[in-house]
Amino acid sequence: MKVASVTGSRRGIGLAIARELARDGYTVVLSDIIEKEEAAPLLEELRAEGLAVDYVRCDISNTADRTAFFTYIEETYGRLDVHVNNAGVAPRVRLDILETTEESFDFLMGVNLRGTFFMCQAAANRMRAWKAAGVEEYTPRIVNIASMSSYTSSTNRGEYCISKAGISMVTQLFADKLAEDGIPVFEVRPGIIQTDMTAAVTEKYQKLIDGGVTPIRRFGQPEDVANCVMAAVSGRLDFATGQVLNADGGFHIRRL
Repeated sequence: MKVASVTGSRRGIGLAIARELARDGYTVVLSDIIEKEEAAPLLEELRAEGLAVDYVRCDISNTADRTAFFTYIEETYGRLDVHVNNAGVAPRVRLDILETTEESFDFLMGVNLRGTFFMCQAAANRMRAWKAAGVEEYTPRIVNIASMSSYTSSTNRGEYCISKAGISMVTQLFADKLAEDGIPVFEVRPGIIQTDMTAAVTEKYQKLIDGGVTPIRRFGQPEDVANCVMAAVSGRLDFATGQVLNADGGFHIRRL
């Protein structure tokens, strides 16, 4: 039995990733900030699809929650083959960088960057230990979900861009460090994806898409991001550790 975990997976991109991993035969531990009782209907829905799923509440910005998350997986399953850092937040209020607040900056850094860094650290240390212990058929991998905002300026949500740019460096650092252990680390950068996070600015993004901001002129779907994750954990990209997969409809292409 192979085990995967996906943070921020009760809806949107995280849920799509969890579904695809479960369909591929993984037992998937979903995670979010709601209690397990609140997640019960979702788990029932997934299990009705024949998928093997579990759930652990985890606020990735909280040290105790991170520890409890990995302790549960270790005690329950004794292995973790794939860990996907998907949990993230947007600014509660979009403000110009000349007006944004320390509170908003700290909130995004605490979840998106600090939380992702220390989730990577915790996953990496346990994966190294399980490899050293000789867990059977064990080829663990880590995938971080960043964003096109890792390299694209949005001056009305600068703290979000900075946090996602930081995740890109987190990926490079852990890919470098864990290469000697045979643990590949990848990054997926979603573009304009149709989720709750983009619902409030759907009209704006639709106009941009219609105007050709992306070569593929449609909203991305959570499944498009999940497909990139599945490619990353397939084993076929292991020699490309640190690689970025752009799930963005071609937005990253420089065009004239």
